[in-house]
Amino acid sequence: MRYPTLLSLSGLLLAACATPAAAPAPEAPSAKVAPGGFDYETVFGQDDRPEQDYAMYPVRKSAEVLSFTGVMPGMTVVELEAGDGFYTELMSRVTGPEGQVYMQNPPSFKNFLGDKVSKRVDGRLENVTLVESAFDNLTAVEDESADLVTWFLGPHELWYTPEGEPEGVLGDPDMAFDEIVRVMKPGGSFVVLDHMAPAGSPPTTGATTHRIDKAIIISMAEARGLALAAESDTLANPDDDGTVLVFDPSVRRKTNRFLLKFTK
Repeated sequence: MRYPTLLSLSGLLLAACATPAAAPAPEAPSAKVAPGGFDYETVFGQDDRPEQDYAMYPVRKSAEVLSFTGVMPGMTVVELEAGDGFYTELMSRVTGPEGQVYMQNPPSFKNFLGDKVSKRVDGRLENVTLVESAFDNLTAVEDESADLVTWFLGPHELWYTPEGEPEGVLGDPDMAFDEIVRVMKPGGSFVVLDHMAPAGSPPTTGATTHRIDKAIIISMAEARGLALAAESDTLANPDDDGTVLVFDPSVRRKTNRFLLKFTK
């Protein structure tokens, strides 16, 4: 179902819990406008993008996540594990004709993505370059060329092996983080969003419940000279204890998720 064109995303976020009031609740500026003045809500207008995107924007709190990344017009963005391009669509529209987005997915992802990527990108998102590679092989991206690298709901995949594939097919964890740092400009940002595993969980949890202890990500990033610059609880859910498979109906799209920003 499409939302009415004139209904703002912020309205959608409030609609589910709205109660009669004399005046609307104040909005956090960071949910709509970047420090540089870019209004992120301009990229959520209805057009020919997949219809299901509109229903998922409030669920995934996409305005807040987009704002947290700090993506701006003209930037070069490397989007790891872009999936069907849900966030690629938004990044493409923010960066604009002077910007560039590298949309990366491992080759084996074709098995479940089908033609979703081509339908979204081909003839539509002119500033998007498709990258089909393992996470530790970003040779399509030049050294120190990216203003922003994002990895949404994905670092745990480094310890996961798709059925029928050889172990490590998605990439070596250490080499993947080396590649991330290689492509980042000095001063660039690396933004990570993933499902939280209980503190102290081994990285192999990524292969079982599809979660990761955020301390592992922080340690791997800091070991390569990246500094933790910001953390958001936008997608936190204290009712999720982190032990259940993320696809379980009890937590599906409601997992406790961490959102981190590192700088180089």
